Parts: sequence; C-alpha cells; structure tokens
Amino acid sequence: MPTQYRIAFWNLENLFDIEGSPRREEKVARAVGGDIKGWTQALLDCKISQLAAIIKEMGINKGPDLLGVCEVENRFVLELLVQALAPLGRNYQIIHHDTQDRRGIDVAFIYDGNQFSVPNGPGVESVFSHFVLRRNATRDIVQVNFTTKKNRMLVVMGNHWPSRTGGESESAAYRAMAGETLAYFHERVLQIYGDDTPVLALGDFNDEPFDTSLVDYALADRSADKVIRGRNPYFNNLMWPMMGKGLGTHYFDGPNMLDNILVNKNLLKAASPIKVKPNSANILRYAAMTDKASGGPRRFGGMGKAVDQSGFSDHFPVEVVLTEDD
Repeated sequence: MPTQYRIAFWNLENLFDIEGSPRREEKVARAVGGDIKGWTQALLDCKISQLAAIIKEMGINKGPDLLGVCEVENRFVLELLVQALAPLGRNYQIIHHDTQDRRGIDVAFIYDGNQFSVPNGPGVESVFSHFVLRRNATRDIVQVNFTTKKNRMLVVMGNHWPSRTGGESESAAYRAMAGETLAYFHERVLQIYGDDTPVLALGDFNDEPFDTSLVDYALADRSADKVIRGRNPYFNNLMWPMMGKGLGTHYFDGPNMLDNILVNKNLLKAASPIKVKPNSANILRYAAMTDKASGGPRRFGGMGKAVDQSGFSDHFPVEVVLTEDD
C-alpha cells in the first residue's frame, strides 16, 4: 500500500525571539529597532501556543509529516514550537539555516524523523542554502535532500522571496532574481542526482502564479502536460485551480495567492514512485484563523503592529499530499 506524506508550508508572521534576547545579533537588533519593543516572553509564548494549535490540526489532526516555515528569527523559537507540538507524539526534527537577511528572518523545516531522514556524514551533504543575489541581503533558498521511509530521495526547496515593500513593480526585479536562482538550482539538481529526481519547491513567493518571476524565471507553468513533456526543467504550479475560485493565502485589498506549491515532472508522471496525489494541493483555511469580515487570515501582529492574542498569522498555510509506492 502506498505511503502518504502530508507536506505543508506556513509563513509564521514575524516569529521573533523576545526583546533584548542575547541570541540576537547586533546588526539585526539595529534593523528591527523599536519594532521589537514590548515583545515579551508572555507574548512569544502566546504566539507559539496559537501557531501550535493550528499545526496540530494539520494532517487530519495528526500534524504534518513535513512543515516548511518562514519568518522565524532563529532556531530557539523553532525549538519552542516543536516543544509545543509534543502532544502529537511526533519525532519532529529541525532544519534551520541562518541567512544574512537584514531583519534576521529565516526559512526552516520541521520534519518527522520517523517519515524522513536527512543523511549526513563524511562526503555527504544534504542541506544547502542558495544565496539570492541582491544589493540588500535577503533570505536564501533552503534545499534539503530528504530520504523517504522507503529510501528514495526527495528534494525540497523552501522559499521566502523578497517582499513587495516599496511597491510591487518597484521590487519585481528582486523576485525575478529569486525565480532565476530557483530555476538554476532545480536544473543543477537534475544534472547532479539524475533527471528522474523528484523536486518540490514551496513557500511564500510574494508573487502570484501568473507573475513573471514564477512563470518566466522559475519556469513554473499551469500545464502539467507541458511540464512533463517540455524540454526545459519546468515546475507545475499547483495553486492555479484555486486562483479561479477567488481564493488567496494572504489578503491585501482582496485575496493574493502569494504562497505557492511547485512540483517538477518527476512528481507528476504516473509511473513515478513518488508523486503528487491528484487535487491534494490546498489552502488550509481553518475556521479559527479566518477573519469573518475579510475572509482572510487573522493575524497575531507584533513587530510594531497591534497584537491580537487570539490571532495567528497574516498567511494561511498551504498543503500538498505526496504518495510513495512500495
């Protein structure tokens, strides 16, 4: 019987360590400035509890097998989150890499060590941080070469592309750079590990499926057939069907599909041992975290914005299910 893996991604909206934390680099402290003022241990604990409550609902109340996250400051806050998930009984492990982002926010993975492993040892490298070239430092693309329960490689790339701060069109070139970086390393993965390597790229792209950064630079297409048959190393963006329903993962003047799930040809072919379960890509719009007035996510706030301790994040999580043959 095929094994199923529930894989999710969630922008956790400024999951920062406390004000005055000894774990914060001086340059990051300068960058966040007064925004961190008043961010107490009590507020951090509340934020962790709220996030954990939603994550526990994922995977049909069993938690995800693999969760990518962004907007986390350091490994310490991730460890707090994993501790809060202990009631699930999962063997959750952390992959975290400090990037040079000006505000100190990173991309990371939390994974069940009973479902996936991350090989390491002499001559074995499984975690890579791909630098996105930009005048101002931004988040790297984090690549992890996971090994599944059945000893197959699954390459997962976590993304948090440059924001739209300063204007969507004014910042578009930065996201184009990130898209080109993702496409380059996707191609390198196929060259190094073999053309049949399954690759999943997901995260907060700060652009929608139709934007140039995704379509022309990351080579993320809406047609699965084009991805399978095309000569270029295309991705299939699984969020297109939800665009037609007027849904989004982030709301600003209406719904925006900023969180995307991209899969390459090797997760689409019927004969592939690891593949996407049809129609399984989804926005996890839990009732508790949905604002009734706007229909968007109910944010927790902080970092210079008003705090709603019954809120969660300014993004909805996204999820996809992969299956693996015996």
